[in-house]
Amino acid sequence: MVAATLSELTEKGYDQLTVDAICHRAGVHKATVYRRWGGVDGLIADALALSADQPWPIPDTGSVDEDIQLLAREVYDTFTDPDLRTTPTALIGAALRSDLGASALSAFFTARHRQAAEVVTRAVAHGQLPAHVDPVELVRAATAPLYHRLFITGEPLDERAAHRAAAAALLAARAGLFDATTP
Repeated sequence: MVAATLSELTEKGYDQLTVDAICHRAGVHKATVYRRWGGVDGLIADALALSADQPWPIPDTGSVDEDIQLLAREVYDTFTDPDLRTTPTALIGAALRSDLGASALSAFFTARHRQAAEVVTRAVAHGQLPAHVDPVELVRAATAPLYHRLFITGEPLDERAAHRAAAAALLAARAGLFDATTP
C-alpha cells in the first residue's frame, strides 16, 4: 500500500490523490484501506512512519566537521537530484496538508535527527565538541536552513547553502549555544 500511495502521490500530487486510485494500483479493495488507514491521510502518515524506520546513512569520517557537512550534503543531494527529490518533496508537501500527516512528518524528522545525533555523540566522546552539546539540536540546526529554503521561501538550494548551514551549526555548538544542560 505504501508503494502504491507514494507512486500515486508522486505522479498526481496530493490534490489528485484518491483511495480509489491507490487501491486500483495496489490491487486492494478500498474497504481495507478505510478500515486500516481511514483514508489518504492515514496512508501518507503510514508511509512517513515506515520511512522513519529506514536507516539514514550516518557518516563516520572521524571528523565531526566533515560528518556534519556530509549530513547537510545528503539533504542537498536528495532534494537537488531530479531522480531522488520527487517522492520526498511530494510526501512532505502532502504531510503538511493534514494534522495526521503533520504529526507523522514531525515523528519522521524526530527519528532522523536522533539517528544522525550519533555523529555528535561520537564527536563529544572524542573531544571534538563541548561535553554538553545537544546532539539533536546541532543536527537540526545543520539541516533546517535547507528545508526552510525548499519548503518555506522557495529559494534555490545550492552547495554553498548546505556548507553554510553545517558550518554555522558547528560554530554555534562550539560557542555553547546548543548546551543541553540549560533550558
